[in-house]
Amino acid sequence: MPSLFRLPKQPLPFALLATQHQPTVPAKKRISHFASWVLFCLGQLLLSPNALADNESPSSIINASDTGSTTLSAYLEGYYLHDFNQSNARSRPSFAYSHNAVETAKVNLGLVKLNHQADNTRLNLALGAGSYMRSNYAAEPQILQHLLEANVGIKLGHNLWLDAGVMPSHIGFESAIGLDNWTLTRSILADNSPYFETGVKLSYTSDDGKWLASGLLLNGWQKINPKDGSTNPALGYQLSYKPNANTTLNSSAYLGEEQATDGKRTRYFHNFYGQFQLSDRWHAIIGLDTGAEQAAAHAKHHHVWFSPVALLQYRYSDRVSVSARAEYYQDANQVIVKSNGANGFKTWAYSANLDYKVSQHFTVRTELRGFDSQDAIFPDNNGYSSQSVMATTAAIWHY
Repeated sequence: MPSLFRLPKQPLPFALLATQHQPTVPAKKRISHFASWVLFCLGQLLLSPNALADNESPSSIINASDTGSTTLSAYLEGYYLHDFNQSNARSRPSFAYSHNAVETAKVNLGLVKLNHQADNTRLNLALGAGSYMRSNYAAEPQILQHLLEANVGIKLGHNLWLDAGVMPSHIGFESAIGLDNWTLTRSILADNSPYFETGVKLSYTSDDGKWLASGLLLNGWQKINPKDGSTNPALGYQLSYKPNANTTLNSSAYLGEEQATDGKRTRYFHNFYGQFQLSDRWHAIIGLDTGAEQAAAHAKHHHVWFSPVALLQYRYSDRVSVSARAEYYQDANQVIVKSNGANGFKTWAYSANLDYKVSQHFTVRTELRGFDSQDAIFPDNNGYSSQSVMATTAAIWHY
């Protein structure tokens, strides 16, 4: 196994992983001082046996007897994608950030994860590799390009948690872990909104579990290490409501700045989705992403993009399930998706998915997916086409 996944022979406090400084690394490559400071403070509280003052009671935030449980898990997803357009391209268009290699067997995501959970503290550290990591972490310094997740949390009060570090995004119902999703590939809206985020999150869950509210201070739009001084911290929130066991309604938002050639542009983004259990076998999800960004630095008008999506799943048995998805993505001004089409990016997509759970730890998936764009943006053997059809098969092992 690559040395990346080896633990150091001598214990290294987690907080130092976020704050250690290498003299040879330029200043623009350093992790945000703010995020590092928060990680350091939380790490000391979590890992230092002397974190509490002598005059604090055993009922303080950190309890020495709060040992909790620690688990180590692993996940490996390999896939093969066939493009019926029969082009010479060996990768999918630029709007795909996972399962994007064509006509070759690849690993989309392989990871190992360490999780510690106690009554008043928690910690997650995950390292990953594969197509997903290469595409989504390409802008990060090399030392961070395999850091899938690294966060610590402390319970501040009743149902109130403070987490800091690299975390899964608070936006959307899809994640980087393929098996957590109903479909083999990710939707266009998921691939073009943050999968992960770096910063601080304060979250509260109601006693009955029906409400979840979170506020976030972030480094930016899917960034671990933003360039020094390029943008100010971004803000986010998540509000989730479960009126009953069969329904989840979620609203998530992001407000931040993006660096452009003419200066900083303010970006606002909102995601809504509803997840419904229609019966024991039938399940559905509907979602809508909307975003707006200043057309130019200091401009009063904005470029807008949006994407609705709908999924339907039928669970035939504990081993077999079938899913279908329909979606549309419109980014006329190419704020997010750079398609070079005359009409910007205006694309429909459809997919059908079959899952078979071979055993407790092994699952096979297959998916047929089609795209229909207003412009000819998909490579084919005659140049470019407005349509594309792809078939993907994946094998997933997890433990």
